[in-house]
Amino acid sequence: MIRIQGDSRNFFSEQNIEIKKQNINKLQMIPSILIVEDDLTFSTMIKTWLGKKGFDVEAVGNCTRARKQLTSENYDLVLSDLRLPDQDGIHLLSWLREQNNYTPFIIMTSYAEIQTAVEAMKQGASDYISKPIQPDELLKKIKEAIKHKASEEKVVLEEKDSAYTSSQNFLEGESEAAHQLYSYVNLVAPTQMSVLINGASGTGKEYVAHRIHELSKRKGKPFIAIDCGSIPKDLAASEFFGHIKGSFTGALNDKVGAFEEANGGTLFLDEIGNLSYEVQVQLLRALQERRIRRIGSTKEIEVDVRLISATNENLSEAIAKGTFREDLFHRLNEFTLRMPSLKERPEDILLFANFFLDQANKELNKNLIGFDAAASEAIQNYSWPGNLRQLKNMVKRATLLAQNDFISIKELGEEILSEKESHIFTLHDEETEKQRIAHALQQTNNNKSKAAMLLGIDRKTLYNKMKLYNIP
Repeated sequence: MIRIQGDSRNFFSEQNIEIKKQNINKLQMIPSILIVEDDLTFSTMIKTWLGKKGFDVEAVGNCTRARKQLTSENYDLVLSDLRLPDQDGIHLLSWLREQNNYTPFIIMTSYAEIQTAVEAMKQGASDYISKPIQPDELLKKIKEAIKHKASEEKVVLEEKDSAYTSSQNFLEGESEAAHQLYSYVNLVAPTQMSVLINGASGTGKEYVAHRIHELSKRKGKPFIAIDCGSIPKDLAASEFFGHIKGSFTGALNDKVGAFEEANGGTLFLDEIGNLSYEVQVQLLRALQERRIRRIGSTKEIEVDVRLISATNENLSEAIAKGTFREDLFHRLNEFTLRMPSLKERPEDILLFANFFLDQANKELNKNLIGFDAAASEAIQNYSWPGNLRQLKNMVKRATLLAQNDFISIKELGEEILSEKESHIFTLHDEETEKQRIAHALQQTNNNKSKAAMLLGIDRKTLYNKMKLYNIP
């Protein structure tokens, strides 16, 4: 039996886990669960484990976010910690019932808080479970609560035979930075505005462009992506506008350009700052007149495309240097989206790591369960200069190397291990340490789990330091 210990680092401490090899029928209905837990590592591990048990799981770290989710989404069950950063789980339960929402509600609590949990039962909680949590007991309580709620529905809760894989091609994330980004995506997508996406390499710019297309009125039409950084300068015009046979050396056949291919749909130009000045002039003309002409042809073709561009360069500086046209910049920049780097959204790092693990399991025909405690800590504390692309590559490599059920720190790579050692929270004088803790709490809006992560210490150590320095 797997035990989930009170310390989230020991969530999967026993690795004698039997992986079923038989085929199991797909779920006819996937029950949804909202986890409310401010310990990010513990929350992610529960989320991953329940995902492998066939549940659709989302997680938030405080009551405010939980209320927002429960207002906009329907869940089959809420699994909430009693102690949360802003309010406790009982406040959330009371609010939920005031909304005439009777979603089953299970409280997670320590042994010392049993009496409080009993009080929560009186206020409408379906059940409570004590920490350290036993997975079999938690699963039983969840099934019973959902079964009671959906007594007239057939809910199948069978274990899947392989690692859980998401039906999505990409994960958007749960951080505030991610929520803000995709709120802008949802806002601009239905319009016809040209969008410029700014962000470092590997942050997921092309996915955002795809998402805008999918949410637009053009979703049934083509989405054509061009990497401007990989096109030879002398072939760029041909790639954009096409050519006719014999128009230049090597033009052996007629070619349809990207504008024609994307007609009625969306054209995505990645790394647009790499275009030559001459091609910028031709591109501006095509956007202004909505007409293009293949190289070597005198016939003009009307085109209707929505342009989405992306760059990791500062185009304002390029304009000042004279390497990028200001009029083209304004044509492209009707609406700007900024892609946050991975280190700006630490709450999403483990979510993406597990998401990429699911993909790697499928690609490599493996059945790894997750990351052990040391690996999880190292992943969260690494700076990720290559962003999501680097994380995905690292997880795939580690999945290939791993010999056990969990990826350990030795499979992560030297760059992560070396940085881990350089980010240890070292003691200086007491005043400096106190200032660092206060600053971390301020940065994370007083979220203890996030602050501990920024400082490179565990949550228990942070609580002890706060008590020592009388930090409220």
